[in-house]
Amino acid sequence: MSQTTSTRAAIPVVSHTVRGACPHDCPDTCALRITVENGRVVRVAGDPDHPPTHGALCTKVSRYAERTYHPERVLTPLKRVGPKGAGQFVPVSWDEALDDIAARLKSIAARDPQAILPYSYAGTMGMLQSESMDRRFFHKLGASLLDRTICSNAGGEALALTYGAKVGMHLEDYAAAKLILIWGSNSIASNLHFWTFAQQAKRNGARLVCIDPRRTETADKCHQHIALLPGSDGALALGLMHQLITLGALDQDYIARHVDGFEALRERALAWPPERAARVCGIEPQVIVELAREYAAAKPAAIRLNYGMQRTHGGGNAVRLVAMLPCLTGAWRQRGGGLLLSASGWFRAFRNDAALQRPDLLGERRPRTINMSTIGDDLLREASPEFGPKVEALVVYNTNPVAVAPDSAKVVAGFARDDLFTVVLEHFLTDTADFADYVLPATTQLEHRDVHTTYGHTYVVANDPAIAPVGQARPNTQVFRDLAARMGFTEACFADTDEQLAAQALRGVDLAALREHGWVKLPLPEVPFADGGFVTPNGKVQVCPPGFSAPDHVVPYESAQSAPDLAQRFPLAMISPPARNFLNSSFVNVKSLRDIEGEPLLEIHPDDAAARGLTDGAVVRVHNARGSHHCKARVSTRARPGVVHGLGVWWRKFGVDGTNVNELTSQRLTDIGRAPTFYDCLVEVSAQ
Repeated sequence: MSQTTSTRAAIPVVSHTVRGACPHDCPDTCALRITVENGRVVRVAGDPDHPPTHGALCTKVSRYAERTYHPERVLTPLKRVGPKGAGQFVPVSWDEALDDIAARLKSIAARDPQAILPYSYAGTMGMLQSESMDRRFFHKLGASLLDRTICSNAGGEALALTYGAKVGMHLEDYAAAKLILIWGSNSIASNLHFWTFAQQAKRNGARLVCIDPRRTETADKCHQHIALLPGSDGALALGLMHQLITLGALDQDYIARHVDGFEALRERALAWPPERAARVCGIEPQVIVELAREYAAAKPAAIRLNYGMQRTHGGGNAVRLVAMLPCLTGAWRQRGGGLLLSASGWFRAFRNDAALQRPDLLGERRPRTINMSTIGDDLLREASPEFGPKVEALVVYNTNPVAVAPDSAKVVAGFARDDLFTVVLEHFLTDTADFADYVLPATTQLEHRDVHTTYGHTYVVANDPAIAPVGQARPNTQVFRDLAARMGFTEACFADTDEQLAAQALRGVDLAALREHGWVKLPLPEVPFADGGFVTPNGKVQVCPPGFSAPDHVVPYESAQSAPDLAQRFPLAMISPPARNFLNSSFVNVKSLRDIEGEPLLEIHPDDAAARGLTDGAVVRVHNARGSHHCKARVSTRARPGVVHGLGVWWRKFGVDGTNVNELTSQRLTDIGRAPTFYDCLVEVSAQ
């Protein structure tokens, strides 16, 4: 921390800088420098010394102070006084709110604690505010466990099956690549700092290829855009493998020493000539032929895979197939070659999750697990031997499920139950908070301590509180300490301070250096898999892990190929990628960002619009058997024929008819990882 004092118009100004970390669900996990003057944050900037951040922030986080000082921020506990969903509340004291919440939870737990469900995700990615005192509280209580699958589980589990963990290239090494396949990622919007290294590579002569159904801002800046159909990524990977085999472009030595089960993969790939793969992908066979040649010739060649492509029925299998590509060509041998989907597995040896989360507090109890992606159905289930008790209480933090969970008509119906007791820890009255019995004011990243591991690079980043909490806001950790005391939990771990939690969170990391510099790089090999050494039991990439049978499907649940009758009624495939100026549903209520983004839109190709008599800017009805959603049409060649884009995730309350695109998405799950199939969705579009 640095400090200076100056005088402006005879008023002394005390200024200092605090080190922080971006808390949001983004691979970049930027290191921050926060300028505070007289107790108020006046600037949030990137740390120029942190190699991944190098001083730059996205538009969203550079305006983070606007979020903290937002006039609509919840700054006192609120108790519902109107019907659920109406957002009608009165202020109450912390003591009144916590006493009542604890009494309600005690009453339910006396019957069956599994009737209580915590529901959280990545509104903050910090180890303290997202997975420490809260986990201790619910483990001691014996509440239902939550399967946190909603974003990345299909790809994450698939990568772990293949490489042994969620591991990959160092971010900075993309600057050394000669070919980069940016696969399922709008990097300019959602992985800005990777994009800066890709641009370095481009300036040095590298070729950039974007593989994405949508012509994104990233695709605009690449040398080539391959607009494949949603959910066909696995077919493209198999088509590329077919060509690598027939071209004789395999690194046989690398395969022999570091790939387990290649013959089974070879047989499968040879059944996918370019013509077959191209039919599934909706592209020309020559595109696959030429891309395979380029990938084989480029030394080194890199793939930046992102989670957009795993949100379909075959998404996990597709990730496994793409992850095989650098193993077949030996791209891992060189710096700048290989693949990155997630780097979070590198932190596994350094995270002390058991000490932080204390699963031992469960004792001999083994509560049921509920998948967060099926919350719409699960809140509407009655008690049964298969399901267990009906969900009677829900504690929601770090997420906004009414906006972001699939099949949202059912989610809304579940949250609207009069017999469901709901507590929401939040910054704002989100769509979910509107249904709460109590809303508890949470601190922002500028007001609490945290420690962050990452999934886009290999640095631990620390966050110091820059200011005192605004209003009556409290950190999540403090809320669960307070509830634990009222529940009568006497274990010493419930008295741990945030400083003590931070010290417990990591092992093998120089905590003094982390506190001094704000970040520490993990001690990892410079070229991680140059000579194999994957994180699997035998150190080899696994084509067919023990007990795993690779599915053959490489098309979505909902497509003309897999469901022709359904496609007759709903002929357009819809994906719902994030709007550039939001992060999932975060920042939607920040007016300056919402003004940039405009309004909820559906991008539709001119041919599809003309066939339906639709014009640019007209309000249209997007519908399928699950529901309908009204928004404005944007007629644009960013959409390929047959595919529409419902840019999200807008809060429902900002929608034309009080809905968003998740009115149309389903609760079906992926082939691997029990994750949602957001981008596996057929719709029709018509005039309002």
